[in-house]
Amino acid sequence: MSLAPPFTEETARQKVKRAQDLWNTQNPEKIAPAYTPDSIWRNRHLFFRGHDEIIKFLTAKWSREKSYRLRKELFSWHENKIAVQFWYEYQDAEDGMKWKRCYGLEDWTFNEEGVMRKRMMSGNDVEIGEEGRWFKDGVNVEDVKIGEEHW
Repeated sequence: MSLAPPFTEETARQKVKRAQDLWNTQNPEKIAPAYTPDSIWRNRHLFFRGHDEIIKFLTAKWSREKSYRLRKELFSWHENKIAVQFWYEYQDAEDGMKWKRCYGLEDWTFNEEGVMRKRMMSGNDVEIGEEGRWFKDGVNVEDVKIGEEHW
């Protein structure tokens, strides 16, 4: 089954879960080829473009965000676009290794081959503490029930 547009609900969900699995590798060199060489990104307040900038950004991200665990869910899709809701937890190396969770939304645009050419991300971090964690070691992120109050 092709994961190129136009997307169906099934192929959009598969695309989202593949992205989730890829990002959970925390390997910028492995992640960058999932985007076009001139891919346009906005991540929070940062704007950049292309594989070199993606690798630079992700390398810096994971030098700060330790113990990173991510879950993505399909929010919506249409033709060559997918909207995603996500949550990830990490220990902030720049803030005393405090546990935090990011709540966010992304919108993705793909080229005709199904390679992402644009990624726009908005997210907010909340300090959670050890007791508030969902994605603890040994827990499959897919098995965590996330209540409506967090959607």
